[in-house]
Amino acid sequence: MSDTSPPENLVDLINKLQEVPDPAPVSMLPQTQGWIVLAAFVAVAALFGARKILHRHRANAYRRTALVELQHAGDDAARISAILKRTALVAYPRQDVAPLTGQGWIAFLERTGTGGGFESGPGAALATAAFIPGDTQAPGLNALACQWVRQHDSRGSA
Repeated sequence: MSDTSPPENLVDLINKLQEVPDPAPVSMLPQTQGWIVLAAFVAVAALFGARKILHRHRANAYRRTALVELQHAGDDAARISAILKRTALVAYPRQDVAPLTGQGWIAFLERTGTGGGFESGPGAALATAAFIPGDTQAPGLNALACQWVRQHDSRGSA
């Protein structure tokens, strides 16, 4: 018996090919427990970091307020002295700051600040500013006060 079917050509062979099935979808979940533990650790660390940043932001609100007030005070020694006193009362124990006047107040600012300039600079005007009536201008005092507000160490008493 002879087979009389025509020989298959390339097109017929291609038409007999079957479609390749799509692969199974890849899961986006971690395949091991270690990745889950690591993700939980990173999430907890991020929460603690955010909490610390928020706490620092709230703790330094008095500094931001003082800096805004200093912008409006110019170089008026009496106004600057009052702003610095309020700032110090927030940052340090009341019994250490409230009774200070004159040279004691200047020494406190010099001791708690980082740049100096209160005892032998424009800050010396603060010793008598509260007792002199009128506008007491001290050039450079505002910049010195802003520096003290930004840089004083408030981690404890003076």
